[in-house]
Amino acid sequence: MRFTSLVVELIRARPRLVVVIVVLCQAVLWLGVAVLFYRSPPGQLATGIAFGREYQVGTDLGPPLTFWLSDIAYRVAGNHVFGVYVVALLCSALALWVIYLLARTIVGGQQAVLAVLLTMTITAFGAPTLEFGPEVLARPLWALLLLHSWQILGQGRRNAWFAWSIEAGLLLLTTPAAAGLLLLIVGFTVSTVQGRRVLRSFDPLFALLVVLALALPYLIFVMRSDSVGLPALPLLAELSARAWQWLALAGGLLLAVAAVLLLVILDASWAGRSDTDAPIIYRRPVAPLARDFVYCFAIAPALAGSLIAALFGLPTVFGGGAVTLSMVGLAMVVASGDLIYLRRQRLLRMVWAAAVAAPAVLVAGSAVVLPLIGDGELTTSMPARDISRFFVESFERRTSQRLQAVAGDPQLASLVSLGRRRAHLFLDATPQRTPWLTAAKFAETGGVVVWRASDTVGTPPPDLAQRFPGLVPEVPRSFDWLINGRQPVLRIGWAIVRPKGQ
Repeated sequence: MRFTSLVVELIRARPRLVVVIVVLCQAVLWLGVAVLFYRSPPGQLATGIAFGREYQVGTDLGPPLTFWLSDIAYRVAGNHVFGVYVVALLCSALALWVIYLLARTIVGGQQAVLAVLLTMTITAFGAPTLEFGPEVLARPLWALLLLHSWQILGQGRRNAWFAWSIEAGLLLLTTPAAAGLLLLIVGFTVSTVQGRRVLRSFDPLFALLVVLALALPYLIFVMRSDSVGLPALPLLAELSARAWQWLALAGGLLLAVAAVLLLVILDASWAGRSDTDAPIIYRRPVAPLARDFVYCFAIAPALAGSLIAALFGLPTVFGGGAVTLSMVGLAMVVASGDLIYLRRQRLLRMVWAAAVAAPAVLVAGSAVVLPLIGDGELTTSMPARDISRFFVESFERRTSQRLQAVAGDPQLASLVSLGRRRAHLFLDATPQRTPWLTAAKFAETGGVVVWRASDTVGTPPPDLAQRFPGLVPEVPRSFDWLINGRQPVLRIGWAIVRPKGQ
């Protein structure tokens, strides 16, 4: 008698339930990591929230939508960064669900589950799960754009044009790579007979008007701003180094899909039982247009993003690895054929679970182990709420006024700006990045200046003292890390710039 595991039966009978379960499990895992091991926001998230608080049409960080949403989520959660973590995980879950809907229209519900499971192993290593930024928000928007593009091209659904136009406009307000991604869709559409037939109607024209209406304010900002744009083209002597950089970026993308390749190898016929003993996940034959659509958007975004990044010397793939690799899981399923045999199921489950859980386990392990074996700093181990509370309350006690602005060390100032009073962030070393506040305005309203103290006196760095003449340092304040270990205590020097008239 042939034995089939409960997981396979669930995939066959309730594919949507399987997708919901695995997505929820991943979200709960990362929320647990955030609650237990994150005392401050990861990466540049604090700066992004501080920029979003100003509701600028555009900044040097890029299009504004991500930062607006981060500030809204922070406020809704009662000025707690947990709300931003929830929004980031909702974006990840929505992206996976939309990929399931797209895959279901192409390979059927059962194999669509496999596409989602493979995609989760890619984005686990290739996406900043909790650091809400343009790449995180672009994932569901790009997935929705692909879904409605296929409904227009492959299913002839004209009512999908409105949703497509909204998503395209929002994508332009989210990531600088949006124009390139939209050009890929246009290029594929023009290259197919069905696409050229679709473009003969008035629907694309109306969609273009909606896109321009949504993105016009940011486009005007880009045209009028000198701080936004791609770097200069490399010199001929630099092309060799840029070629090596492209190889490194391509290697990083291959590393992100390593778990998918491992699962495919383990499921190969020569590595398991015979075909007659393995359960089968069946689909109807895939249409040629659907096959071309999947392969195109599995390869073209990653190839174009890595080439653009290498050409302009960008440190990461243009558009983000998670966005450019969104369709790779579905492409592997399409390439596997109409009948997919699930051999060595227990081993496949173990490898998949390890690939999905490994990033969260590594983050948790790093927060515990690294402070005990080394003296390096972990950004997420800083006591952000204690830091912001101390400096906000100190300013209010000394001046009897609300803290309006904070300057100094960008990292520390960003954390202070997350306090309950939501002070404005002023990057005094690069004031053009924070046009909502000037040195004269800071001197008028007063504020707190913070820096890393290198001694017990709290002497400010020379460049900071030059930008704030007459700065009187206070006694440095020390804070404990999440786990002190071998790390020195976090010592912060600070000074109060009193408002005019005091």
